Amino acid sequence: MFLSNVAYHLEDGKWGNVYPMLMNKLYKGELPVANVENAINELQKIKAQFKLVMPDQAIWEIEYPARKSPFAGDTAQRITDLSNYFYTSDARDLFDVIQTTLETALKVKKNVAVQSI
Repeated sequence: MFLSNVAYHLEDGKWGNVYPMLMNKLYKGELPVANVENAINELQKIKAQFKLVMPDQAIWEIEYPARKSPFAGDTAQRITDLSNYFYTSDARDLFDVIQTTLETALKVKKNVAVQSI
């Protein structure tokens, strides 16, 4: 859902066109450490631009943009725009989780890999 909203709202529906490090490399499973700084910059730009997108504009998936999130209309008061809309299943802000992960990768000089559990 997060990446679909990036593509839909910020990349004119063209997945990875504007934010290739996050949308292509990380999404496909691995972001080389050499690209982590670029990914951090992308993440910061996405967050800034998401401040201009209201929660009721969130989409569920890029293939069906008219399909709204099942949470539409039931958002917490703390959610004011898409920059603070996305949370993990354990209630952590997704931007913070990604930012921390990328910063840690820089410190330890390791690639970032995405795995399903």
